[in-house]
Amino acid sequence: MTSTPRILVIRHGALGDIVLSFPAFAAIRAAHPAAEISLLTTKPFAAWLEAAPWFDRVMIDPKPGPLDLAGLRRLRRALGGFAMVYDLQTSGRSSRYFRLAGRPPWSGIASGCAFPHADPARDRTHTRERIEGQLEAARIPLPLPLPDLSWTLAAPPIPLPERFVALIPGAAPHRPEKRWPAENFGALAAGLDLPSVVLGTASEAPLAAAIAARAPRTLDLTGRTTIPQLAGTLARASLAIGNDTGPMHLAAALGVRSVVLFGGASDPALTAPRAPDGGWPAILRRPDLAALSVADVAAAAQDGHNDASSPP
Repeated sequence: MTSTPRILVIRHGALGDIVLSFPAFAAIRAAHPAAEISLLTTKPFAAWLEAAPWFDRVMIDPKPGPLDLAGLRRLRRALGGFAMVYDLQTSGRSSRYFRLAGRPPWSGIASGCAFPHADPARDRTHTRERIEGQLEAARIPLPLPLPDLSWTLAAPPIPLPERFVALIPGAAPHRPEKRWPAENFGALAAGLDLPSVVLGTASEAPLAAAIAARAPRTLDLTGRTTIPQLAGTLARASLAIGNDTGPMHLAAALGVRSVVLFGGASDPALTAPRAPDGGWPAILRRPDLAALSVADVAAAAQDGHNDASSPP
């Protein structure tokens, strides 16, 4: 009797990284239709990704430290027995798991692995194309498939306007340079033909309040959505405008027309959100994001479109 092959995928996050990996997850499942596929990820994404169609099991990586011997033993047991491992995280930590797992067939950058991604330009390549190259080296057929995201579309927590613009004014708290000023979002919302729905974490409620002070039709959903509710809300938007942060990746992946605002702290050619077919959203970038004018963003909102042929 032949046992079911066990496959492991490693992807920790953040949210944007997870979303950019959706086509790869779908490709791995398509390549191993009869396998039992496990995902090793971090706690914020585990419950959400349990509903995804690509995995039979989701495990949380406790990330034990080098002196946590009991934790390392538990992780070694969890990593054992896989017929193939796709390390899409390709970090120093995840590469060390190659030896901890007993050196199984491995796709990644771990020294001595069976399917190394040895492209010298990998660190100068957008995440989507970098992962695509890694999977090609591991004999996964290309092109990457369009992932079905219906599994993550939950109903918004409250009724929404029939047509609206989703605004994402936040970003990681430790990266304030990635935030376009809230008063600019407010001025933008005040000039739009459609009402705005502000999305983000509870800590970003003051940003929503600042926007609503300028644009009274604004609906504040900060801190009120799970990831599936966030996705379900974004999927209903006529347009999404926001900073370089996870929800904008989700908007673009859902095929929502998007305008993404980048400062000098990150390079959209490496990390920008991407449309379902790999196309690029409208990108506006300034070395100092505060110097990006409301008029420029409003113009992009009028005529911005996903261009599948060229990077920003």
